[in-house]
Amino acid sequence: MKTLRTLALASGLALLTTGAALAHGYKLGALEIGHPWSRATPKSAPVGGGYLTITNTGTTADRLVAVSADVSQKVELHEMAVVDGVMKMRALDDGVVVPAGGKVELKPGGHHVMFIGLKAQFAAGTSFKGTLTFEKAGKVDVEFQVEDMAAKMPEHSGAMPMDHGAMKPMGQ
Repeated sequence: MKTLRTLALASGLALLTTGAALAHGYKLGALEIGHPWSRATPKSAPVGGGYLTITNTGTTADRLVAVSADVSQKVELHEMAVVDGVMKMRALDDGVVVPAGGKVELKPGGHHVMFIGLKAQFAAGTSFKGTLTFEKAGKVDVEFQVEDMAAKMPEHSGAMPMDHGAMKPMGQ
């Protein structure tokens, strides 16, 4: 009986700590930032991606205008889309709008954070700090958790040519 209680208690604690490790979020006014994460990067990769969700529970739209982090020389907001059968990427100089009462997902294959000129490779199981800057709500410090390279692979993974080098407006 004592062993059964100990096992039940240990199982319950494991579930609680696992949930805390998997889900982490931040709040800034009416904005809720959910689970900032990145993928581990291969050796000598010059760039890495960052992903998260932003939910706006307010009645006024806001805009993510910048992200900063000390892990790279430069950080940009990017968009990926298929143009003429080729996946193209471009910087979003005006940021990402978060509509009132809406949700935006920065995810592989779509809008995302691009860490350019990595100072060190991202290793699974580690994390790094960053700051999100919103047009109206201001700044919030977050922590990006680095997950395995295969984490949440985009639907197009390996199936479509990608143009990473052009960095020109889509459709041009």
